[in-house]
Amino acid sequence: MIVAIDGPSGAGKSTLGKMLAKELGLLYLDTGAMYRAVALSALRSGISLDDKPNVANAATNAEIELKGEPDLLKVFVNGDDVSDDIRTLDIAQAASVVSTISDVRRTMVEFQRKLGEQSEKGAVLEGRDIGSVVFPNADIKFFLTAKPEARARRRFEEDKAKGRVSSYEQTLAEINERDERDVARVDSPLTIAEDAVVIDTSELDLSEVFEQMLAKIRDLKVNAASKQR
Repeated sequence: MIVAIDGPSGAGKSTLGKMLAKELGLLYLDTGAMYRAVALSALRSGISLDDKPNVANAATNAEIELKGEPDLLKVFVNGDDVSDDIRTLDIAQAASVVSTISDVRRTMVEFQRKLGEQSEKGAVLEGRDIGSVVFPNADIKFFLTAKPEARARRRFEEDKAKGRVSSYEQTLAEINERDERDVARVDSPLTIAEDAVVIDTSELDLSEVFEQMLAKIRDLKVNAASKQR
């Protein structure tokens, strides 16, 4: 089973993706972490993010690994644990720039498809183009969204809890900037797949969204089982 979860920054994709993967016993792939890893690798090599050919080479040459259970996922680049390093605000912004480079996206999409297809039981993948580009034939597609203010509030609270210096106003500005970049990019822009289940999480807590998603997946399994009889 391939479960695709797309949506803008701060909509709850990562947390809910981990919850679903753990509940269903599936591989969890945080595709956003992969782009962050590429951005970190490029910057550590002294490559300007404006130098698209060399950033693309960094993506090709970076050996990215995701290890561990969904809620304890570790990200490695060329054998180094960069799980904490890729979660800074600077790397988040750098990743949004890197993700607009077509050659980088092609490399990452190929890698993500390979990981998902090789998983014995299937995978939960979350990002911005999973249902539209990476796995257009996914068994089920979700698109999680929320008002920018709600997403900024969540992200700000998360960052504050982790000791990251920021403000709600700065976080909201970054959310809006990221949204604009995601929607405007030429290659694989953020879009809602026609057959996606859209859930607005603005006024819902995580448990409510999780139950909605789980119910849809259970319905899918029941319908698939009935067709096989």
